[in-house]
Amino acid sequence: MRFGFASILIVGITIGLSGCGYKTEPVPPQEVIPRPIDDLSYTIDDAGVTLKWTYPEQTIGGDELTDIYSFDVYRAVVPIADLCETCPIPFGEPTEIPGGVTADGGKRRAGEYQTALLRPNHKYFYKMTSRISWWAASDDSNIVSFVWQTPPAVPAGFAVAARDGSIMLNWQPVTTLVDGTSADQQVLYQVSRSEGGKDFTALGDPLAATQFTDTNVVNGKKYFYKVQSLMMVGADRISGGVTEIADAVPLDSTPPAVPAAVKATATKKGNRVYWDRPSDRSVAAHRVYRRSKNQAKFELIGEVAMPVSIYLDENVPADTRVYYSVTAVDSSDNESAPSKEVTTR
Repeated sequence: MRFGFASILIVGITIGLSGCGYKTEPVPPQEVIPRPIDDLSYTIDDAGVTLKWTYPEQTIGGDELTDIYSFDVYRAVVPIADLCETCPIPFGEPTEIPGGVTADGGKRRAGEYQTALLRPNHKYFYKMTSRISWWAASDDSNIVSFVWQTPPAVPAGFAVAARDGSIMLNWQPVTTLVDGTSADQQVLYQVSRSEGGKDFTALGDPLAATQFTDTNVVNGKKYFYKVQSLMMVGADRISGGVTEIADAVPLDSTPPAVPAAVKATATKKGNRVYWDRPSDRSVAAHRVYRRSKNQAKFELIGEVAMPVSIYLDENVPADTRVYYSVTAVDSSDNESAPSKEVTTR
């Protein structure tokens, strides 16, 4: 069965004695009351608070709902100095906001309510109900709460620097609130990262320091970062300003190890240079260098890709002793130091 606020007909039940004219109040059938909202959440920025939830799609009897008539938002405000953990929450009269269809394009619809009417040093509590008509209201949603304080300002001077296997983040300490007054409480910083520029994830707990090094990265991959200032009032977090997004790509700049056990042997076809095959999987190739006895510097004569670990020099200069050296090269073109020079026996 499907229910919408425009499609429900309730028949009142008349109970009374002859001539008394008394009627009971209409009682809504339980099966048409919406299920209570159970995912009420909030986000805070320097402008205020935004409540978010999803529209209920079923009645408490399990039938489908296609429309919500309205939502009632209840708020309680308590000065921090008057907080009482065991006292009832003093919710006031609700604010009614319009409802609508419960699904949008086949997807469950999300609701949102924003307010900037917040006072510093107060704790706020919110809950909601939904209605399919003026008389058929759901039970209360879950309760969300937070302390509102003037938030800290945006961290200035935010910059990122790529390293080999890491990215370093730096920013300046925040000493003021968004209204320009001095921050009397300690300001902390939450670093968040994304691998596509959206859907940021917090990296660890908030920091007191003004720098962070991310070592959980892959060289050659782009990462996006932002930092938000915050303060703690008891167990409540006061979220502050957020930096602009910055990105960086860590690059491999570490050369491979020097090739080991390099040897050279004379053959009929030329000089054969060979070495131990490396266990380092980052090695992509080896370069072979040669110099004659009267040369001061080595010159590159060839390169062989992994897994080859031998090179045949077929153009050996006549009537002179030659020397060989080998280097390892990784996929980022980082080249190792040359091996110890060798010559044929």
